[in-house]
Amino acid sequence: MLLWFVGLAMVISWNVFRDPALDHRLLALGALLPLLVEAPLGHVGPLHSLLGALMVLMAVMVATVGRRRLRRRLLALAIGVFLHLLLDGVWATGDVFWWPLSGWSFDDTPLPELDRSWGVVLVLEAIGAVALCWAWFRFGLTDPERRHRFVHDGRLDRGITDPAPPGA
Repeated sequence: MLLWFVGLAMVISWNVFRDPALDHRLLALGALLPLLVEAPLGHVGPLHSLLGALMVLMAVMVATVGRRRLRRRLLALAIGVFLHLLLDGVWATGDVFWWPLSGWSFDDTPLPELDRSWGVVLVLEAIGAVALCWAWFRFGLTDPERRHRFVHDGRLDRGITDPAPPGA
């Protein structure tokens, strides 16, 4: 389940922040990070919990004291991890989401991504593919110059932001 996380993280972050300077590559990495780190374990771990996401955020904040530009860039990683929790529906599994408040063990709780039927996975991946197509055209990535900027530094062209409404 890669397209689901990356595509929806892009769409949600754009609709919430509308920030072309956000490093969308790090956002995508953050949205995949809990899966990439914990899939080899075969069960959920700290990155599927609220505390795990908060620890990623705190690590970014502490590691970037006095380095505002780096902080702004790395915050995309933490935002991606939080979006993973939202998109994964792990909040519905209270013992995992609120870890360690309900105990230190994850009791080999399977990863939600790997515990779904193939039909559900295919539907979610199709939705993710549609979201990525939307992002491709909305962000103007058909233009080679915009695409190069996106690949090179993760940023979008400022020209894609919506103009201010009349009278604003």
